Amino acid sequence: MPGPGKKGEARIQVTEDGPYLVSGGIPLVKQVLVCDRRGNSVRWREGERVPAPESYALCRCGGSGNKPFCDGTHTKSHFRGTETASRVPYLQRAEWTEGRDTRLSDAPGFCSHARFCVRGRGIWDLIESGGDEAQRTALDIAANCHSGRLVVWDRKAGKPVEPDLEKSIGLVEGPKEGMIGPLWVRGGIPVIAADGFAYEVRNRVTLCRCGRSGNKPFCDGSHMPEAGGGKT
Repeated sequence: MPGPGKKGEARIQVTEDGPYLVSGGIPLVKQVLVCDRRGNSVRWREGERVPAPESYALCRCGGSGNKPFCDGTHTKSHFRGTETASRVPYLQRAEWTEGRDTRLSDAPGFCSHARFCVRGRGIWDLIESGGDEAQRTALDIAANCHSGRLVVWDRKAGKPVEPDLEKSIGLVEGPKEGMIGPLWVRGGIPVIAADGFAYEVRNRVTLCRCGRSGNKPFCDGSHMPEAGGGKT
């Protein structure tokens, strides 16, 4: 089994058919999805911090009795955590939607189905419309896309407009009580595959923690009762 990395080094190591080994004192913070009365995703509410040591192991199979931490259940359940995610960089996979002052890059393979993107007219139409209010809404939607599928770019500067995220791991919950989502890796934390490959470091990605994703180690929305939403 690969080690957790050098002392003090913030990183997440995927282990073969086992947990995520987290090192570097990365905080664990609950992130609760907030929806409106119609069930539309509108924002994230930061919850309590979960006490964690400098290094710890997070459940990847979905069966631990000590979530979010691993309790060894993967060895009894014969969990198979083979990684199948693409290793092609984000921008080489992205599709583009063009707007007046902004552009939208969209890589559907990263989607975790939080469904911010389909709010109102949908982020693609908002970008294309070019209005100031539409652009503000599009920026808000993209910033809440925890998987990093959607990124708005400032056309003039040629740079992405990214939220400022603390280097932390979000434990996604809600909107209904007891609903558990992925691990929201925030602030550019390296994720290392079981074979030693370093996935592209990004400001926000989501890792599977239900054990059912077909895009391991990343989340594909399989934890949702009805996965889907937006352009796929």
